[in-house]
Amino acid sequence: MRVIVVGCGRVGAELATAIAACGHEVTVVDKVRRAFRRLPRDWPGPTVQGLGFDRETLERAGVREADALAAVTSGDNSNILTARIARETYEVPRVVARIYDPRRAAIYERMGIATVATVTWTTDQMTRRLIPDRSAMEWSDPTGTLLMVERRLPEAWAGRRLVGLGGGDLRVEVVMRGGRAVLVGPETTGHDGDMVYVLVHRDALDQLDAKLLEAVPA
Repeated sequence: MRVIVVGCGRVGAELATAIAACGHEVTVVDKVRRAFRRLPRDWPGPTVQGLGFDRETLERAGVREADALAAVTSGDNSNILTARIARETYEVPRVVARIYDPRRAAIYERMGIATVATVTWTTDQMTRRLIPDRSAMEWSDPTGTLLMVERRLPEAWAGRRLVGLGGGDLRVEVVMRGGRAVLVGPETTGHDGDMVYVLVHRDALDQLDAKLLEAVPA
């Protein structure tokens, strides 16, 4: 793949290095030349100085042949503008923008631009480490209607088939057990300490929690 990373801060430099390590061709763009010092000394790809939302800069970076672009500068507006130009003008197949204001995420998702909301991700990761028993949302569709949520399996469900948690607007898809992810099948039973991942309609969250807490017949 040919990938363009716009922004060579700590995130951009680490992202570009990781993608290049996987064998892909990576071009890094930044408006400040000294930012490229964050790249490894043996950096294998080209660097382009300029603004990511400037078409001439993107052309020099090879946007017409790019398979993917990540906009990860420190500014939401710059990232979104860069992503829109890549997506709408040059029809780059895969475009992701880093944003700091999570309230904008749904808007940009409807425009076909995948986003990573830094504040939301950081808050979620910190909370999960401080309060391990707290459940978390792993994924949402752009409308916020369909969710993938994480729940710790109560001890009462140990030995029971996990499909019993599903039905209607609920589907148990994955269970994390002993550090391994396991796809849930018809015969998959719960173990003490399991973490389950459930695809659920947002209006059925209470139904899910009620099922988790209900008494299990002997």
